[in-house]
Amino acid sequence: MMLHVPEVLTPAELAECRQLLASAQWQDGLATAGTQAACVKRNRQLPENTPTIARLREIVTAALVRNPLFFSAALPNRILPPYFNRYEGGEHYGNHVDNAIRRAWGSPLNYRTDVSTTLFFTDPDDYEGGELIVEDAYGTHEARLPAGDAIVYPSTTLHHVEPVTAGARVCSFLWTQSMVRDDWKRHMLFDLDTNIQLLRANLGDTAETVALTSHYHNLLRLWAET
Repeated sequence: MMLHVPEVLTPAELAECRQLLASAQWQDGLATAGTQAACVKRNRQLPENTPTIARLREIVTAALVRNPLFFSAALPNRILPPYFNRYEGGEHYGNHVDNAIRRAWGSPLNYRTDVSTTLFFTDPDDYEGGELIVEDAYGTHEARLPAGDAIVYPSTTLHHVEPVTAGARVCSFLWTQSMVRDDWKRHMLFDLDTNIQLLRANLGDTAETVALTSHYHNLLRLWAET
């Protein structure tokens, strides 16, 4: 499931992130690329020793955790610390699949990557190209979102970033280990949760909406890994 999550960041959070990123010193993105990704990755990233990275990670992670749409779609168990990248001057990232297991820098913990997220800091009018292209069983999907918005998609999918031919594209990217590792099960739970919320808004807490809510939680109880 690929999902657009609007307004993840507040205007104040977006402004602070942009200010911190404006003075950042970037390094070659190959520093964090796996063997296959290194063949197709041409961008830059914030180094782990950047003084501002802790604050940027705090803002992004907190914004996602409080967002009900992201939570319903990703069902996060553990969220890896976000990374930050920049594309300009023709930089791009060729077709690849994200590593199944990742380890946060300086941590002994391994994370299974179930859900990938890209959060945009630059508006589409500020650059040309740079579309995120995701391929799944239903075809090819494109994302180029307003600043402060995020796109969420399964980490199992092939995806790439088109060359940025003018301006600069600055984003955060991160992975989530979900409580439900199977994308189709997460998709069914998301659809059920979404429709329960719509029914409650229209009808209130009727016996039927309570029964459906019970069904949702029983499915989550059956499928969740914590």
